[in-house]
Amino acid sequence: MLNRCMAAKDSETLSEQPETPFHDLDHYLAIPKVSGLALSPDGARLVTTVATLGAKGTEYCTALWEVDPGGVKPARRITRSAKGEAGAVFAANGDLYFTSARPDPESPDADPVSALWILPSDGGEARVALSRAGGIGGVLAAKDADTVVVAASVLAGSTDEDNDEERRKARKDNKVAAILHSGYPVRYWDADLGPAQPRLFAVESGGQLEAGKPTTVDAAPPLKLRNLTPDAGTRLRDAESVVSPDGTMIYSSFAKPLANADSRSVLVAIDVATGTRTVLLDTEGLSYFPGPVSPDGRSLVVVSESDTTPLEAPQVKLHLLDVAGTAAGESALTPLAHDWDRWARPAAWLPDGSALLVTADEDGASPVFRIGVAGGQAGQVLRLTDDAAAYTDVVVAPDGRSAYALRNSYEFPAEPVRIDLAGGGAVRLASPAERPHFKGTLERVETTAADGARVPAYLALPEGASAASPAPLLLWIHGGPLGSWNAWTWRWNPWLLVARGYAVLLPDPALSTGYGQEHIQRGWGEWGKAPFTDLMAITDAVVQRPDIDETRTAAMGGSFGGYMANWVAGQTDRFKAIVTHASLWALDQFGPTTDAAQYWLKEMTAEMALENSPHLHVENIRTPMLVIHGDKDYRVPIGEGLRLWYELLAKSQLAADENGETDHRFLYFPDENHWILQPQHAKVWYGVVEHFLARNLLDKDIPVPDELGL
Repeated sequence: MLNRCMAAKDSETLSEQPETPFHDLDHYLAIPKVSGLALSPDGARLVTTVATLGAKGTEYCTALWEVDPGGVKPARRITRSAKGEAGAVFAANGDLYFTSARPDPESPDADPVSALWILPSDGGEARVALSRAGGIGGVLAAKDADTVVVAASVLAGSTDEDNDEERRKARKDNKVAAILHSGYPVRYWDADLGPAQPRLFAVESGGQLEAGKPTTVDAAPPLKLRNLTPDAGTRLRDAESVVSPDGTMIYSSFAKPLANADSRSVLVAIDVATGTRTVLLDTEGLSYFPGPVSPDGRSLVVVSESDTTPLEAPQVKLHLLDVAGTAAGESALTPLAHDWDRWARPAAWLPDGSALLVTADEDGASPVFRIGVAGGQAGQVLRLTDDAAAYTDVVVAPDGRSAYALRNSYEFPAEPVRIDLAGGGAVRLASPAERPHFKGTLERVETTAADGARVPAYLALPEGASAASPAPLLLWIHGGPLGSWNAWTWRWNPWLLVARGYAVLLPDPALSTGYGQEHIQRGWGEWGKAPFTDLMAITDAVVQRPDIDETRTAAMGGSFGGYMANWVAGQTDRFKAIVTHASLWALDQFGPTTDAAQYWLKEMTAEMALENSPHLHVENIRTPMLVIHGDKDYRVPIGEGLRLWYELLAKSQLAADENGETDHRFLYFPDENHWILQPQHAKVWYGVVEHFLARNLLDKDIPVPDELGL
């Protein structure tokens, strides 16, 4: 399915159908991407967001689609604009709210800004519910009450909405981009923080209709915002918030500044009627984040995360907080399933309040689990989905018999499903996007490390790989490092390389989630030890297979995976090529310059950082390396890539010759961040990677993309 945002002729590159979308990058980029899920209060409507490639092929745009919860009717598109729509949330009365920067028909000449739109439950076209100069971020709605809350930013010194608009206009008109900081951090991921700060606003009626004007959808009373957190400062940045079912309370994480430019998250309750803020949980060494509120409004799910130290990995636990009783603080906190050795992500309560649905990484998957809350089943964990898939965006039907979610795996991208809560298992619903076909097979493999630990992995094999025709092997190392290869990925998709004849190995070494706390702790603070030896052990095991060519192997990784690729390069010459993307190189330099230095400096001592720093082994590198980095990467700043590139050319055993030439390559993106997001840049990324691998593993000269101008 090649859906387009706007009506336009398909480009010539899409005129001929390849074997699969993975055999042609233009077709791959055109695969629709499904994300997000919202269920109406009556359970009759299920809405998701679909991103498709724009007519020019240079950007993605999004639209809202409705999916039949019964699985009978085909999915149908319910919004359409060049700017796209996202963030769908149902209000208690069935109205659908979303955000979009598309032009307001009532104010076509206004500058585009992300506004709050409403699609009425009783029909009619979408209309702007509320627009403001600083735009609208996320939307929250109470399940049982007419309460809608939005996240939006204000300039720190603004006194009200009018003043905020004036000050924004002055900065824009005078081309002022300067920001004066008094605290940390000053940037995050790819965004320069400030001078705007996040706030939570209640959405309220702003007045009366004109006398005699008929009451219609188009003549609804105007809306206004009431600032619930005017004194929050920067403490709502990256906050997680939920609204109680009755709409009276907001529960939110709230950053608490600490000494040494550090911070942790406390849990606060915000009274929607008055804006009064109360600290509910504040414990040294722990951060708290809110999960869903129970149907009766009495219990709040709380996620705690312990501070890291150089010797201790974080621990993530679930709790129930009594928000209706007289007890306060930790005395009102009850552990939930603390004997279960997984990091749970709370999703939704069952309607009768008897259990909580969560997802958690589990041995190469991320299933849905049921955790009992009441009676004799309190704390008991039951796995509801038994396939090797990852589930997200879980919502529960009003009758409590079914849940809905997005499901994905390495065999297909996200698709909506219905989960039978009594018998378990998931049934695929009619999706806005078809499953893309690929050629090849996926296997689960594993080995045992020297310390006896299990090292599992996925192995994607090309069609025809055999003893007579063994496939070259690509070792792909995941980022994080606290993560797992357990879900479909658009940025590192193995089927693109499988279509070129490579086998792709996706291991979960020490530090990976889904295998218990000990598997994480094994590699904590010692990246060059257990994670490295695990990766080499699983590679050793896989290259013994007759369908794998041991003489043609390469290693690849991004972020922590890029760090590990750099480490591998300095420790062994077993690989013919190494691709390192957005990678850590000099850990003493990286620590103070990343966007979250306070976290990094708690994780490793200076001595540990040096002991595990790849840059100290540059003289040992004799393998050709492809270095990839984006200039807007604040998580792993561009200085890491620049220093790596210089030191490869100046100090490695493949240093530049007298003409300045080298077998190493540096692919630089001036306007990309930690990820390569622009469609044509993704095409260039894969094209250069294929060129580099073919040159060093296959002795083939595959041209680099024409867009590079070489």
